[in-house]
Amino acid sequence: MSLKKNNYTFKLSFITYFSIISLVCSVGCSEAPSNPQVNHAILVNTQIGNKGKPGNTDKRYHEAGFTFPGATYPFGMVQFTPTFFNPNKGFVINQLSGAGCEHMGNLPLLPLKGEISESPDDMMHFDPGYDIQESTAGFYKATLFDDVTAELTVTKRTGIAKIIYPDTLQKGTVIIGTGINATKMKDASVKIITPNSFEGYADGGSFCGADSNYKIYFVGKFKKDAQEYGTWENKYFNKQNRKAGGANSGVFFTFDVSDNKELQYEIGVSYVSIENARENLESEKSDFEEVKENTLQKWNEYLKKIEINDTTSEHAGQFYTHLYHALIHPSLFSDINGEYIGADGEVHYANNFDFYTAFSNWDTYRTQIQLLSILFPEKASDIVTSHLEFAEQSGGGFPRWVLANRETGIMQGDPTSILIANAYAFGATDFDTKKALKIMLRGAEEPGTKSQKKLTRPQLSSYLENGYTGNASITLEYTSSDFAIAQFAKQALDDEVVRNKYKKRAQNWKKLYNPETFWLQSRHADGSWKDQELGFREGTYKDYFWMVPYNLSGLIDTLGGNEVAVERLDNYFTQLDADYDQTWFAAGNEPSFQAPWTFNWTEAPHKTQALVRRIVQEQYSLKDNGLPGNDDLGAMGAWYVFANMGLYPMIPGIGGFSISTPLFERIKIDLPDGELVITSGSKSHSYIESLELNGKKYNSTWIQWDELKNGGTLEFETSEQAIKDWGNENPPPSFR
Repeated sequence: MSLKKNNYTFKLSFITYFSIISLVCSVGCSEAPSNPQVNHAILVNTQIGNKGKPGNTDKRYHEAGFTFPGATYPFGMVQFTPTFFNPNKGFVINQLSGAGCEHMGNLPLLPLKGEISESPDDMMHFDPGYDIQESTAGFYKATLFDDVTAELTVTKRTGIAKIIYPDTLQKGTVIIGTGINATKMKDASVKIITPNSFEGYADGGSFCGADSNYKIYFVGKFKKDAQEYGTWENKYFNKQNRKAGGANSGVFFTFDVSDNKELQYEIGVSYVSIENARENLESEKSDFEEVKENTLQKWNEYLKKIEINDTTSEHAGQFYTHLYHALIHPSLFSDINGEYIGADGEVHYANNFDFYTAFSNWDTYRTQIQLLSILFPEKASDIVTSHLEFAEQSGGGFPRWVLANRETGIMQGDPTSILIANAYAFGATDFDTKKALKIMLRGAEEPGTKSQKKLTRPQLSSYLENGYTGNASITLEYTSSDFAIAQFAKQALDDEVVRNKYKKRAQNWKKLYNPETFWLQSRHADGSWKDQELGFREGTYKDYFWMVPYNLSGLIDTLGGNEVAVERLDNYFTQLDADYDQTWFAAGNEPSFQAPWTFNWTEAPHKTQALVRRIVQEQYSLKDNGLPGNDDLGAMGAWYVFANMGLYPMIPGIGGFSISTPLFERIKIDLPDGELVITSGSKSHSYIESLELNGKKYNSTWIQWDELKNGGTLEFETSEQAIKDWGNENPPPSFR
């Protein structure tokens, strides 16, 4: 899929950026990170990842973050922003962060100078020329068309815009494409209610080429009446008309701005009904500045869960931006009254919990759910409960990739079983564990189990019969899911029978090992080998070889031991920027995420330490193209956070971390049951010389979550030179 060029101006220069930080941190920035003057929200630069790397189309697509610069609320329902896809249309009300194909982008709004006399049609012909003045957590400000200022902020379920027209202008028009989104839609309807308000609904268009089939309902209002208003449908333009519908339709409002140049616009949305959209708007609306301040404070509340001593360098900006990315999704889906539209198309009520959507589970099971469970176990538990509800409403199986109330079926494997097991292992336990295990087992044992029209485990019959599917990458995903189910059954329900059965099933990876090629390889149903390159989704056989994180010692022994494994890993990491078909490491894609820590299983942890630092320094930056790949709804953001803390959640269903060198001198993590303080990290020293846990020497590259969850201290001593004997006293776990 091609990446279309946008026209954002990357306004926030290093000078401006550090001037803001210096102002906030004028007192005590070198002190402990509990400094109350630190405003974490303005350390966030929402433009990071908005663009792709220069080069050919495929490369730019693969190395684009697909993040957005506009305003959103932590785990909120709305994202008020220019869209990555066709940004000339204006400011949309919903946009996933880091999803790498066209989607959503409903209700684009664009302020224009003067009156309009012809239809905006599909809104593709405008050229706003966004000159971004400020883009932080929860707030966005830009100049359009040279001298029209737009400021955006949000609540949980509403978007608010302040539009300021130039002094010389007498009239200003605002257009809203109620029948337009980032893709192609079929069904939309809008009605102008008063000279300052409108309401209606629109469908979701498509996602990655498949129908989305959701409906978004909306109620929009301005703070003052328009002089003129009307609608359009395709090329047909009708002043004073109050109704419109279908694709490429919308409403316009023209205001007298001769005396007052400022307009305030508010929009509430719901996926249930217009009435709920109105209630959401009325319950959450307020003055623009008040909403802005409240949202910034809410972001500060979330971001300060991890505090670092360094708040002036570019690494601080990157760290808090990636933490911010990890806290955007999943997205709130239940309305202020608790109602939400279920996977069965019926209205349901979220009783004593928030219902969420936007589940990119093939991506987020690897990093993000662990971070959320550590920092916000109640929210992570609600996310799990939302999955359980979705499964029951959609046919009995877990989904893989959910947009609104639709299972898209994107990606592969059974990632939701791993996600739930990871949530539980890292402290999010307030959900129905019996129900969760029942749904896991149904999807893993009953061919034909579906979520809506999508199979939970495609090719399950082959997997049950042969121990493998026709695609090696799917088989490896299933083995990780099986291992996660085994761990969840034991931890949550003390079920030894299920644990033993699925722990054994997890060893099916061995059936992919070809002793003649020394690689994991796809097989035909008769057992014969397929071509080496076949059967690997978004990666190559060299990426997926290391995707046995629960039994790396077994994999390494099968290959021939540590020396052979180190040589293979060294060759794999000669470059860090592979696309889907290149056979070196891909920093920007999920199947490779855990690979840098594999050296910890080869008695060469110094190589992990140097490599993780190299990836952070070479593949990430503060620029608008500063991500190595799609952020994928916080998966990459969470990877960056863990990598810089020196702790990585390596094994599915196991609460624990593989250790590398932290970047910052002091990191304080506010856990539900205590404070974890990590000290003596270093930007210049990549290697670990020694480590103490709560004052006692610690000589292992693995640490259990149970040893950290109540707080404590991890004190590193670091070195410029590789310390090859540290970390090998107690080997990290492998489950054979």
